[in-house]
Amino acid sequence: MAIFEERPVRRVFHNEEWWFVLTDIVSALTDSPAPSDYLKKLRRRDPSLADAFKGGGTICPPPCASL
Repeated sequence: MAIFEERPVRRVFHNEEWWFVLTDIVSALTDSPAPSDYLKKLRRRDPSLADAFKGGGTICPPPCASL
């Protein structure tokens, strides 16, 4: 667990890279009470961002993404 602006951010070191839980990052940066909803709305408004999420991996809700 890392701390960013006094907020916990879940992370894991895998294949020589740090992987972070995106909803934790969004929560720390935006103070959003619902970071998953914030991220969904952001992807809906920005097609290039939505495309980036389609390309290389699985998007998991927080219970799946818990590290």
